[in-house]
Amino acid sequence: MTRHLATIILSALAMSAAAQTADDSLSVNLHDVVVTATRTPRTIADAPVITRVVAEDDIKKMDVSNITEVLTTMLPGLEFSYAMNQQTSLNFQGFSGTSVLFLVDGERMAGETMDNIDYSRLNLDNVRRIEIVRGAASALYGSNAVGGVINIITKENRQPWALSVSSKIAAHGDWQNRLSWSLKRGKWNNTLNIHHTRIDNYGVPSGDFSTVYGGYSWNIKDQLRYQLSDNVKLTGRYGYFFRQRNFTDANKYRYRDFDGALRMNAKLAETTDLEVAYHYDQYDKSDFYPLKSKDIRDYSNIQNTVRALLNHSFNDDMTLTTGLDLMSDYLMSYQFEGNGNHTQYTGDLFAQFDWNITPRFNLLAGLRGDAFSEVGAHVSPRISLKYKLLPELSLRGGYANGFRVPTQKERFMNFDMAGIFMIYGNNDLKPENSHNLNLSAEWLRRRMSFTLSGYYNFVSNRITTVWSKALQGMQYLNTEKVDISGLDATFDYRFPFGLNAKLSYAYTHEGNTSSYVMTSRPHSATATFDYGHRFGNYSFNILLNGRWLSKLDTNVLTSTSLYQETEAATYPAYTIWRLVFTQHWKDAIHLAFTIDNLFNYVPDYYYNNSPTTTGTTCALSLSLDIDKLF
Repeated sequence: MTRHLATIILSALAMSAAAQTADDSLSVNLHDVVVTATRTPRTIADAPVITRVVAEDDIKKMDVSNITEVLTTMLPGLEFSYAMNQQTSLNFQGFSGTSVLFLVDGERMAGETMDNIDYSRLNLDNVRRIEIVRGAASALYGSNAVGGVINIITKENRQPWALSVSSKIAAHGDWQNRLSWSLKRGKWNNTLNIHHTRIDNYGVPSGDFSTVYGGYSWNIKDQLRYQLSDNVKLTGRYGYFFRQRNFTDANKYRYRDFDGALRMNAKLAETTDLEVAYHYDQYDKSDFYPLKSKDIRDYSNIQNTVRALLNHSFNDDMTLTTGLDLMSDYLMSYQFEGNGNHTQYTGDLFAQFDWNITPRFNLLAGLRGDAFSEVGAHVSPRISLKYKLLPELSLRGGYANGFRVPTQKERFMNFDMAGIFMIYGNNDLKPENSHNLNLSAEWLRRRMSFTLSGYYNFVSNRITTVWSKALQGMQYLNTEKVDISGLDATFDYRFPFGLNAKLSYAYTHEGNTSSYVMTSRPHSATATFDYGHRFGNYSFNILLNGRWLSKLDTNVLTSTSLYQETEAATYPAYTIWRLVFTQHWKDAIHLAFTIDNLFNYVPDYYYNNSPTTTGTTCALSLSLDIDKLF
């Protein structure tokens, strides 16, 4: 069967090569416009800071369902694992979820669990692209932008009307259904997305846990745009999210979010653009007891944000970007004494100067000042340089500061950990601070691109919990300095007969870490090969993706010494491959068949950062673009 499949694929490649002639102008697409690295529209090739982009077409080819699947599929050096009680936790080349800023159309997200946002909120409905910027970016985005920024950009409907429905079934009772409806009439443009998921609990062999908890969710998003005039556009959006996690039959965990935003984009002059926005986000958690019919809310994070951004071009070579943000951050938590609440107010001003000194040489310099009502102020500088040494070769380098102020949880926590010990906050915590140096080279020639990047982060005042003999419990403290350095390499090639290949590798080194801190896997890589072809109204695409993570020798806290001692542990290396075969009829009917964990990897022992796979699984999804049928 394998030989037969290989024969079919090779025959299709040969047919495609015969049907198409080589096109020397075909190249890796670096002309897409991105905004996250500079907050001004720049093509990927011209951006002074390297930006990784996952496009809408890439997401469709992968047949993935949420942000965690996209990022682990495409990015080496990134790993999602479990924290306590199976809460999803991120490690991004030495930085945790508190130090990687997630945005949706440039807006922050409220709520956290075990120092991570609720990633299940970030489904892929109505996503145009995902922009990933590695390294410190606090000069533009303030607190939490220490290790990187991941910005999800939504798309705007261009058709008079569009209606699509889809359904996907997979292992363990995984069932996902989507509906998207768009309508454009005159100056009005509206898009509604409804997404429902469910998955059963399922068991795994021996490990740190024996059951993977399932549940269900609803995610409803609506976005309305109005073209007030040729120079002014208004955008309003709202969303409601609900998720239930089936912890036990008697106790379910529930998560809710409501967010809304208003934005105005105005072209004040030929050289001046203004954006003004307001964003409200409320994220709540509750314990639901079905036998008692009680739903007890014990956590609520409410953020109100007002921001303004002004871009002014002096000529084709100079752009000045200025902006300000004002935010109130309210938090009520069961982890505070007496389920108390605290509010912090934040204000900032920033400016950035983007100067094309020559057609080959670009300078980007920025400075931001943040003031916090509870923890003082911080200033973040940044400078980036880009030089085109040859038409095919570009060099980039720079320095950027990143910081993270202590959260209200870290300052005010007073939590009894199941009667075993207490966890105490610390109102004297200092902000985490990072100095990031980076250097990269990018070679682009016809169908090929190759990027090699090196970076060094000097991080001080990292915030973590440490056992306190005086308090006989855990307390948040600033720990010693940490050095995080590494290399990233990406090779991308597009063959003239329709085959695309992308290989990425990441090396991460952490120095001066505490013996009990969970560290990053030093080596990781991803590989993606996809081939597609069209025959009249029918087209297909085959995608093969693999990710490899090296073993990790580390130390973990023991379970018998009240977290005062550590013991050695080794997390084994693993490789996961995924094969996706997608078919399209008239660009309206889409059928995808996915084989996940192609070579049937099963961990010998399920650590919190082991994949939760129980072997090879299959998924089938069907999508209908109803408007394209007519």
